[in-house]
Amino acid sequence: MASQPVYKVIFQNGNQVFEVFARQIYQSDMWGFIEVEEFVFGERSRIVVDPGEEKLKNEFSGVKRSYIPLQAIIRIDEVDKEGSGKVSDAQGGNVASFPFAGGSPGQRGQEE
Repeated sequence: MASQPVYKVIFQNGNQVFEVFARQIYQSDMWGFIEVEEFVFGERSRIVVDPGEEKLKNEFSGVKRSYIPLQAIIRIDEVDKEGSGKVSDAQGGNVASFPFAGGSPGQRGQEE
């Protein structure tokens, strides 16, 4: 019997990029969202604590299902095994928010 697949989901939330691992992802019945369920966090040695993964565990503790907007998704990969989740800043990198109507009015069209 084959083991259940694991997906690596990378998405942007504000000025941060989240990399999480989950066993279930699918298109939501709510238009424009992806549902992510059964988050997987690496059970590494309890002696060394990864602060990035601990932040993710705290962020998603008690979360049964997460709805992520399609425009926030950067990439979804099916992987052989889970890895260590990460949270990183999107500032200064090559990741930018997808432009859409409804952004902050003070940020569009300013030339100074």
